[in-house]
Amino acid sequence: MKWMGRYAGYNAVAFRKDLLSGLIVGIIAIPLGMAFAIASGVKPEYGLYTTVIAGILISLLGGSKLQIGGPTGAFIPILFAIVMQYGYENLLIAGMMAGLMLVLMGVFKLGALIKFIPRPVTIGFTAGIAVIIFSGQITNFLGLRGIEKHEDFWSNMKEIGMHISTINIYSVLTAGICLAVLLLVPKFAPKVPASLVGLVLSTVVAAFFFEGQVATIGSSFGAIPNSLPQFHMPEITWERIVNLLQPAFVIAMLGGIESLLSAVVADGMTGSRHNSNRELIGQGIANMVTPLFGGIPATGAIARTATNIKSGAVSPWSGVIHGVVVLLVLVLFAPYASHIPLASMAPVLMLVAWNMSERRSFVHVMKTKTSDSLVLLLTFLLTVFTSLTTAVEVGLILAVLLFVKRMSEMLKVAKVLPDPDHKHEKVMAHMVREGHDCPQISLYTIEGPLFFGAADMFEKSVMDSIHRRPGILLLRMGKVPFMDTTGEANLASLIKHFERSGGIVLLSGIQEQPLEMLKRTGLLERLNPAHRFEHTGEAINYALQHLNEEKCKGCKHFAFRECAVLSSAGTDPERNSLLKSGKRVNASSSV
Repeated sequence: MKWMGRYAGYNAVAFRKDLLSGLIVGIIAIPLGMAFAIASGVKPEYGLYTTVIAGILISLLGGSKLQIGGPTGAFIPILFAIVMQYGYENLLIAGMMAGLMLVLMGVFKLGALIKFIPRPVTIGFTAGIAVIIFSGQITNFLGLRGIEKHEDFWSNMKEIGMHISTINIYSVLTAGICLAVLLLVPKFAPKVPASLVGLVLSTVVAAFFFEGQVATIGSSFGAIPNSLPQFHMPEITWERIVNLLQPAFVIAMLGGIESLLSAVVADGMTGSRHNSNRELIGQGIANMVTPLFGGIPATGAIARTATNIKSGAVSPWSGVIHGVVVLLVLVLFAPYASHIPLASMAPVLMLVAWNMSERRSFVHVMKTKTSDSLVLLLTFLLTVFTSLTTAVEVGLILAVLLFVKRMSEMLKVAKVLPDPDHKHEKVMAHMVREGHDCPQISLYTIEGPLFFGAADMFEKSVMDSIHRRPGILLLRMGKVPFMDTTGEANLASLIKHFERSGGIVLLSGIQEQPLEMLKRTGLLERLNPAHRFEHTGEAINYALQHLNEEKCKGCKHFAFRECAVLSSAGTDPERNSLLKSGKRVNASSSV
């Protein structure tokens, strides 16, 4: 019923819009599918199979109405590394495992958690991936020969440097033509698929003028079959599953992040809201099925999703049509695709890398010169020079540590002077003046989250600032928005410490979350109900009523004498005039 609800009111006009947008996106997806597959280290037809099968399934089963799924640039360094280390067959198994992980994430409603990955981490690895994609196409752009591909960035750069003398001027000219088309067509004909025009034009030029001088898809990978992909079940063993757990998890996490980011972009463009958990389930099913037909991992494609929306799509049928268009082109025109020069594919991927680089956001975050800048830079560098797995792990850990540090610095424990104009705190306003402390009452305001990163500082701040042990300790908790079990344990320790020495700890203004934590841990039951107050003024009145009379009489602090006078004077004009004049008042008459 929910599925049918997505097409409520669907009519011929809506179908025509979906047909047009599906046709446009399908044409755009053809060169990208082949390019992403080649850059990932597999045959170009596998990218087309992925576009067809995953594209249709994601549109039908996903949680974003206008999401376009398929192979994306973000996967290139990960898939290439897996192919290099484990082989193509194991890539298919890793893709299936990643699909199962995505389904489980959706079933257990973990879609919202992926959104909590810090933006500096996301920008960092996205920019790093863009650098890897761009640099990986230098070889094809220049037509270099004898290049051996490696997993790491430095080794690939060394290979390019060592073989720079083998540059092919015909490849450069072919790539230059395609690049010029990619840059000019959007300016003069924005609705025309520039990548397809660039590929066709540069291929025609190369075929007529540079025949045999430029490497093509056919000469490098063989002819692209014009038939439907064949079903094939990879040989799955326990040993393979164990070895591929980490690669599969990386694919699942990146696929989940990219698909939900794309869905958020679609929401922003249409004003709708996607279902994140359903989106993960749809992505997961697509990635479990696609490898059975030779396809590589897929996810939501931000650029193609945006194009789909701009082209007027109104329902998931546009995504289904886009897959069908790619299938028809594969069946009817596959032999012609074998003539496409690799040099023509290079500018297409370079432009994809440039567009996904998050360069503006990168510069913006770096200009802040905050801890986010450090997280961003480190994630970026680790993505480029090590691996995406390492980059994300380190980036997340560093982001969490810096966040904890910032949050711990927010906690403030201060012995403060209450507002003398507040009717409930007028008395206490005279208890702390000019550095004189009342021997019997200490008042502290706690401000900020009381959690594991700051709990120890909270207890030490209170204990270290008390030079003489007061009989009553009043903690104002109204500005503590959050408390965890560590913060509760330190608070319990402080209360226990004071009560052992015969003192009383009063709490005022406890917010909802800290109060709930105190209930769950049992500390609230152990506290004397009379020692907890909603307002500080009530706690102050209670404290004044329980002062030790003998200690009051022996008090040498004039500030306390003022407090004692006010506690019994009320609005007595005579007593108030004595306070203003600064004269001593008989302590016995004030208690």
